[in-house]
Amino acid sequence: MEKIKVLLVEDEQTLAMIIKDTLEGQDFIIHTANDGEEGLRLFFDLRPDVLVADVMMPHMDGFEMVRRIRQTDKQTPVLFLTARSAINDVVEGFELGANDYLKKPFGMQELIVRIKALVGKAFAFKEEPKQKETCFEIGKYNFNSITQMLSHAGIEEELSHRESEILKRLCENRNQVVNTQNILLDLWGDDSFFNSRSLHVFITKLRHKLSKDERIRIVNVRGIGYKLIIT
Repeated sequence: MEKIKVLLVEDEQTLAMIIKDTLEGQDFIIHTANDGEEGLRLFFDLRPDVLVADVMMPHMDGFEMVRRIRQTDKQTPVLFLTARSAINDVVEGFELGANDYLKKPFGMQELIVRIKALVGKAFAFKEEPKQKETCFEIGKYNFNSITQMLSHAGIEEELSHRESEILKRLCENRNQVVNTQNILLDLWGDDSFFNSRSLHVFITKLRHKLSKDERIRIVNVRGIGYKLIIT
């Protein structure tokens, strides 16, 4: 099996070395950067299988680094390491295109499991043979899940990575319930209560963005999931 190539962007040198030494002993290839600027440059040079990044860093923080990466690369999995656990901070990271987060301090085994899970999903996505619909009509709106653009009356709005992924699943299963647990496991990596609250925040934002057409509703089917309805 090929080794997983990881780019670790972490300004705490002691922690970075511990992670590097531990993961290299578990068949990972680890490249490190000390801040967001160096991480951004190395990302496009190395094209890693997964990016693991601290949020609070000098010169350029992890959020800004990932925002710039997602302008051209929307597929490489991103795992944030953060001491910040406020719901708004975590949601901001997911909106920028992060796939998972791990709160400091954390165990090395949990980090390894999460990286392998993210990379496994990414590889499975790349190997998926069938073509899926990418453009959707939602009442008076048009949505392109590749460009992440939502348009209405000639006005375009770019959705965040997370908003786009959730809306795509709702569109693919129009008038059917999309299971909350499936969304959480697919996009967040686990279905904890905390992540469920985060998902609800994104649903609220999507309702607002689609509010110019009163025929569109995203309903909460309590205890099961969400359903996109267009009357």
